[in-house]
Amino acid sequence: MVEIAIKKRLQGTKGDMILDVDLQIKQGSFVSIMGESGSGKTTLLRVLAGLEKAKSKIVVDGNSWDNLLPQKREIGFVFQDYALFENMTVEQNLLFVRDDKNLSKKLLELTELTALATRNVKTLSGGQKQRVSLCRAMMNRPKILLMDEPLSALDEKMRNKLQEEISKLHRDFKTTTLMISHDAKSSYLLSDRILVLDQGKIIKDGSKDEVLKKEQKILYSL
Repeated sequence: MVEIAIKKRLQGTKGDMILDVDLQIKQGSFVSIMGESGSGKTTLLRVLAGLEKAKSKIVVDGNSWDNLLPQKREIGFVFQDYALFENMTVEQNLLFVRDDKNLSKKLLELTELTALATRNVKTLSGGQKQRVSLCRAMMNRPKILLMDEPLSALDEKMRNKLQEEISKLHRDFKTTTLMISHDAKSSYLLSDRILVLDQGKIIKDGSKDEVLKKEQKILYSL
């Protein structure tokens, strides 16, 4: 179980607001976080990862993470801008996190990147870079995977492929996953729970059917 209670004053798109979140997340679940830009979604993930300070209580499997440094938290983070080491190859980016060639090989196979293992990441497309970023985030076998709009910059074909690979990794590693998304269809396909933030508050919290399908926000056939 992941227990999260966070309070932090923010400057949002509509002025000052307070991020005020109190929730529990079942281990191994996939949660999509939706809401308008400036509602506090990215700050929530960054506080969980220890990258931003806040008044918080974060408990993972009974252990407090409140005073842990980011590198001590069992977190994998897929950033919107990839954050890869562009002077390294695909494989080197993974092994920089953890020297485990068997795991890097497995991750590259799962995401169909094996043929690109020795390529410098500067030569990759945006979709390929995002898949490398996903693999790198899994190299420490994190308890929690955080993803900030991992599908937003991709065309439909690559978005569909990455959705499949995210789902595959989630099943294989059984990692508790939190994903920020503006895409209702992707959130519906990947998640078992949806949170909607507005001005720092959770205004909707439920299964994907309760939050999305019943409100007819899925605009495409599934």
